[in-house]
Amino acid sequence: MLIDSHCHLDFPELTSDESGVLARARTAGVAGMLTISTRLDQFERVRAIAERHENVWCSVGVHPHEAKEEGQRTPDRLIEATRHPKVVGIGETGLDFYYEHSPREEQAESFRAHIAASRETGLPLIVHTRNADAETGDMLEEEHGKGAFPGLIHCFSSGRAVAERALALGFYISISGIVTFKAAEDLRAIVRDMPLDRLLVETDAPYLAPIPKRGKTNEPAFVAHTAAKVAELKGVSLAELEAATTDNFFRLFTKAERSRCV
Repeated sequence: MLIDSHCHLDFPELTSDESGVLARARTAGVAGMLTISTRLDQFERVRAIAERHENVWCSVGVHPHEAKEEGQRTPDRLIEATRHPKVVGIGETGLDFYYEHSPREEQAESFRAHIAASRETGLPLIVHTRNADAETGDMLEEEHGKGAFPGLIHCFSSGRAVAERALALGFYISISGIVTFKAAEDLRAIVRDMPLDRLLVETDAPYLAPIPKRGKTNEPAFVAHTAAKVAELKGVSLAELEAATTDNFFRLFTKAERSRCV
């Protein structure tokens, strides 16, 4: 089976056909999904989706784009939300210097609050980074020096140095449909060298549909295409890749109950 380790089931493109999205995922061999919080004012809607489905979990967090309006200065609200049994991760959080929808200082402050929540709860930190490779690596290393915390770089499309720095901290790396894109040869070269026991796969649905679904609304079922490409790059069978990434997911997200995926 496969796990879609990062999707946004609360986004309008997917909520309009929630039952169909989950049914197609099951048909494609996707046995579980992690739906991701991007704003605390919409967190209850994210959590409600996880509550409705045995094989769906959720995170709590504020995307760096939203840091200006919703950035957290302390970890308190995040920690409180993790008391719910379906909340298994912190984020997505991080630094995005490509769009800069929020000031860099406010992104960094919120990022640190999320890290503190991860450290306090032991739940994995789900990191978004774009055009901020050095800054993300520096902050993760600095904060890790204050006390360890688990985590992953989601939708990895950064340079090799970010992967190496994250792996050195014990982080995992999640691969999206970008790995199938024609222009992503640099990413494919990095994925070839990543240890299989640290890889996850994701859709980031409804965005970034993989080849051969480019141009369509992405959905969890399409993670199968990403998995097939990663298996090819790693020189392993699809069954081996599925088993490894699923094991990795439950090793990282320890609060998620594997038995809910049968």
